[in-house]
Amino acid sequence: MEQTKFTQFPFKPFIIDAVKALGFYEPTEIQERLFPSLLKGETAIGQSQTGTGKTHAYLLPLIQRIDAADESVQVVITAPTRELANQIYQDALHIIKFAPENETITAKCFIGGTDKQRMIDKLKTQPQIVIGTPGRIKDLVAANALHVHHAKALVVDEADLMLDMGFIEDVDKIGAAMPAKLQMLVFSATIPEKLKPFLKKYMENPKFTHVAPKQAAAKKIKHVLVPLRHRNKTNLLYEMLKSYNPFLAIVFTNTKKKADEVADGLIAKGLRVGRIHGDLTPRDRKKMMKQINDLEYQYVVATDLASRGIDIDGVSHVINFELPSDLDFYIHRVGRTGRADYSGIAATIYEPENEHALNLLEKLGIQFENMDLANGEWKTIDDRKRRQKRAKPSDGTEQMAKSMVRKPKGVKPGYKKKMSREMDEIKKRQRRLNKKRK
Repeated sequence: MEQTKFTQFPFKPFIIDAVKALGFYEPTEIQERLFPSLLKGETAIGQSQTGTGKTHAYLLPLIQRIDAADESVQVVITAPTRELANQIYQDALHIIKFAPENETITAKCFIGGTDKQRMIDKLKTQPQIVIGTPGRIKDLVAANALHVHHAKALVVDEADLMLDMGFIEDVDKIGAAMPAKLQMLVFSATIPEKLKPFLKKYMENPKFTHVAPKQAAAKKIKHVLVPLRHRNKTNLLYEMLKSYNPFLAIVFTNTKKKADEVADGLIAKGLRVGRIHGDLTPRDRKKMMKQINDLEYQYVVATDLASRGIDIDGVSHVINFELPSDLDFYIHRVGRTGRADYSGIAATIYEPENEHALNLLEKLGIQFENMDLANGEWKTIDDRKRRQKRAKPSDGTEQMAKSMVRKPKGVKPGYKKKMSREMDEIKKRQRRLNKKRK
């Protein structure tokens, strides 16, 4: 069997077997930097963008430190969305299934939208690894059904999203029920000011690891700008999707209403389209995720819930139907593709009012290719800034002033100064007039 560079760390043989089965050859940067301290049981904050391998950065060391003989809760992992919690759970199951029979490790996933009483009934035996959404875990702890008072580690994944969604208070209540000496692991794409009091409360001298991407987004993502011009946006999107013929494309919108509108528009044109947004019921979301992962859809229209809270494999294309108002979400959106060293395309339909946002993204290191689609053919077009780089066009006031100034029949001393003063007066009057008209 092919070797793996994960053997440089003191992982148990079954964990190395699991890593090989996953096809991981070399640890990612955040894994390499965090493994040594996490294996020692140290507290840590990992700041990195999506797609950097952070889930396995904490799962592998935490599973390594599980005492198989101790049948109590040892690790609690919280995630802001049901889909992400379930994804982490599936990742954990993949690793622990390689454990030898005499070292069996148990894991359970607790999320909202499922029967709470049935979960309580199943907790007669406590799982060693608890994964779930903060609200449901907090409720089970409060009902004295889930016993976390001996746990060794608490993970807060996507902490800034937890904060945005109002779940930090629930995580705080879970943490309060756990031992004072706790290995606390916080992972977040950003560290907002409002998160710092929570971190200070639970973390004393944590190891801080910030993996700043060499580029704002993965290297193998091709960023394409497509001007809307005077076209119908849904029609242009349809033409782009048909031309790309993706393995799987996610189209991002900023609102649930717009997601439905775009999905309905594409369905009306004959495409089979999935959708992911916050208005779907838990049952519908679960069904939709299964259909997407079973490749029943080639196209998915989604809000930013899918850019952070949901893990979907095999995304070849991301299309921004609208640019997000928070540009961090551009990075999260495009991070859905170009993962695990695969290449991907991130295309953005833009309008003149997006200019400022595009300039900011370029300052972050995003390099856009300017392209357009005509009659099903892609062609490279001029940089959208080409006109700006020319001399700034006149508003016509200069030419108008020149035409209105009477040139003297005979040239007299000082005539140039006199003409200049007259032109200045005319230009001032014209500008005042233009302002009034506006």
